[in-house]
Amino acid sequence: MNPALQGLVTIIIGVGGCVGYFYLSNFLLDRLLMPARVIGDAEASRRRRLGQIFLLAVPALLILAALLMSDARFTAPWLFWLAVGAAVVVGLWRLTDFMFATGELSAGHNISRANMVRPWLFLAPAMIALGLYLTYPVFETLRLSLIARDGSIGFANYAFMFGEQKFREALGNNMFWLIVVPAMSTAFGLIVAQLTDRLSWGNIAKMLIFMPMAISMVGASVIWKLVYEARPVDVEQIGVLNAIWVAMGGEPQHWLQLAPWNNLFLMAVLIWIQTGFAMVILSAALRGIPEETVEAAIVDGAGPFQIFFKIKVPQIMSTIVVVWTTITLTVLKVFDIVFAMTNGQWGTQVLANYMYDKMFRANDWGVGSAAAMIIMLLVTPILVWNVRNARKEMR
Repeated sequence: MNPALQGLVTIIIGVGGCVGYFYLSNFLLDRLLMPARVIGDAEASRRRRLGQIFLLAVPALLILAALLMSDARFTAPWLFWLAVGAAVVVGLWRLTDFMFATGELSAGHNISRANMVRPWLFLAPAMIALGLYLTYPVFETLRLSLIARDGSIGFANYAFMFGEQKFREALGNNMFWLIVVPAMSTAFGLIVAQLTDRLSWGNIAKMLIFMPMAISMVGASVIWKLVYEARPVDVEQIGVLNAIWVAMGGEPQHWLQLAPWNNLFLMAVLIWIQTGFAMVILSAALRGIPEETVEAAIVDGAGPFQIFFKIKVPQIMSTIVVVWTTITLTVLKVFDIVFAMTNGQWGTQVLANYMYDKMFRANDWGVGSAAAMIIMLLVTPILVWNVRNARKEMR
């Protein structure tokens, strides 16, 4: 089948399945399980049994399918799914007790219970997907990180990893990226947002600066690899940077091999991409500053720099922090740029690339999983802090 047609069929099936699920579940809830009318004692008992079948059958089938597809050589996935299955069965069994109380049920009771259950019907697909593709992989990765190649269980993988020079190099480079990229991206985004608001063709400038956000990391890496391309002295340079350097009388340089400067050349790619993101968010924040504040500062004799640094920046500081931390999360997970441009050679290794090398090249799933857990531990506090700040802003 043509890939485009296959993708279209997949989308239709996925969207159709979601719409069908929402319609059918609400239809059964409102018409069969909890109709808006009085239900007698005997009928309530019968509906309770139907509710148990309805609520338990689908999760039971999903868990059974997962067990059948599990690799029989490993017991941990079986135990995990059995534990999940037991928790789901117990939880849904208690849900039927909550929905179908003993004795006669009034119409108000049915409507109230149905409205309390309905949000969970909408959340169920997302919760199942998060469980399968987020929660389970986290626990499985943690399990693999504690199992050494000789089968022993403990922190041997972590000890080996922290004792390896390549890991320390990756950790140091990630910290270097954390210092440079968020600061430069946010600063450039803020400057561009301020300057383009003063230009008649500012929207065109913003569009051009934002365009790199539409390019994939690998695509951007290929573009910048051509910028850094080096040819022999007697051959015309096709790399922009070397063409300029040779025109100025210098010798062609292999920029991506010049440690530690090559790390800065790699960071330039991510700064180029993320500046557009920072510009859009900060531009919206700058436009939200009340004009009265700026006008009052002008009347008091404040200059452009004083207005910008003492009036505007303090008022959008919360937005700047959000942009900074969002870019920080991207930096902690950076992989594509390093993989496509240097593959971690010449002192450019980062944590995600180190994890990939261990898992898929060295086939050392224990150390690779340990590296993944380190990345998760570094990302989680920033993510939690970002969410808490967002909730404060909403309140």
